[in-house]
Amino acid sequence: MADKKIFLSESDLPTHWYNILPDLPEPLPPVIHPGTLQPIGPDDLAPLFPMALIAQEVSQEQYIEIPEPVREAYRIWRPTPLIRATRLEEALGTPARIYYKWEGVSPPGSHKPNTSVAQAYYNKQEGVKRLTTETGAGQWGSALAFACTLFDLECKVYMVRVSYEQKPYRKNLMQVWGANVIPSPSNETNVGRKILAEDPNSPGSLGIAISEAVEEAASREDTKYSLGSVLNHVLMHQTVIGEEALKQFEQAGDYPDVVIGCIGGGSNFAGFALPFVREKLKEGKETRIVAVEPTAAPSLTKGKYVYDFGDTAGTTPLIKMYTLGHSFIPAPIHAGGLRYHGMAPIVCHLYDLGIIEAVAVPQNPVFEAAVTFARAEGIVPGPEPAHAVWAAINEALKCKETGEEKVIAFNLSGHGHFDMKAYEDYFAGKLPDYEYPEEEVERALAELPKVPEQ
Repeated sequence: MADKKIFLSESDLPTHWYNILPDLPEPLPPVIHPGTLQPIGPDDLAPLFPMALIAQEVSQEQYIEIPEPVREAYRIWRPTPLIRATRLEEALGTPARIYYKWEGVSPPGSHKPNTSVAQAYYNKQEGVKRLTTETGAGQWGSALAFACTLFDLECKVYMVRVSYEQKPYRKNLMQVWGANVIPSPSNETNVGRKILAEDPNSPGSLGIAISEAVEEAASREDTKYSLGSVLNHVLMHQTVIGEEALKQFEQAGDYPDVVIGCIGGGSNFAGFALPFVREKLKEGKETRIVAVEPTAAPSLTKGKYVYDFGDTAGTTPLIKMYTLGHSFIPAPIHAGGLRYHGMAPIVCHLYDLGIIEAVAVPQNPVFEAAVTFARAEGIVPGPEPAHAVWAAINEALKCKETGEEKVIAFNLSGHGHFDMKAYEDYFAGKLPDYEYPEEEVERALAELPKVPEQ
């Protein structure tokens, strides 16, 4: 291949999002109302989401047209490049061909605005004035703050306290775009006050921050809630990544044997992988699709596939997912975007059906891989996508041993420019490798809601 970077023209920007629901071999398990224990309807979600997004959540249309104002916003940074990692290949001495989709070129520095822009647009169309949300490492919070600026909406972000303290510049970036950023748990909600009363030093969790954001949105007529991962419509908005990548591989005359993405809630993994899953299911492609999670929050590899709440307080609908239990409080690893107790239902369903694989890795090998990548390719990965970097390097080294010339592709979903404290701790030998204990998993799983077989 002559070109290291494969760019698409603006005319190649996808016109539709891909919805995998109608292509699944078995239907997705229904979302359950926690009170009635019956499948939820649109009216149950209306206090939190605009009707356009509720419709997308359950749509059986294979492709949904991207509104022109959203495409116009996408043009600020999309299409994003697919890059052949030739210097990394040389450094590893592997016969494998390694590609990465580089999503860090967006203004917030990650893949997250692919959905935040869409969500802000649909909320604006329905007359919403304010959005609340949660954020872990700050990637999602900064993406929503950016999108709210584009569509003139107020934005309030509950940021997991440990990340609020670890990553002050993410907080500042959100403030630049006009967001009000609150460390979670906070004294601004009933949920936050209850948790602080029990543990004044709580480091927080995504589950707690979700509870706070949902509580505020449900209590105000002018406010809706916006979620950066997990839900079907969020994953669908992200499929612009994989749709572009398919065009770029066609342009390169290549096709991946292995597709890799990190997973926390599932959005960047799904956005990159779902179009390749479609090709696997419908065109018979034999691509291996690998999800990589931290050993500190191993929902797919150690969790249980059952119905659970999406938040800590138990205020959200019940979704069937691989979960560590909604009371799970993760260790304060630097990959804040991966510290979640559950996983997107679509990702869980594909894993349960054996269509995708999953692996868990501690944070020291992840940062070692990130440094190897940065010294070869020049880009400093965020701690979250560094998990995908680790898996790609691991696959490439296997090829070195066997002599196989596999094509490895991963989603580099964001840069690590605001994560230098994590790299500082790594170089100082201060990063512990958390292995979430089985007994803690069992304790949290004992608190799961009781749901009749669906």
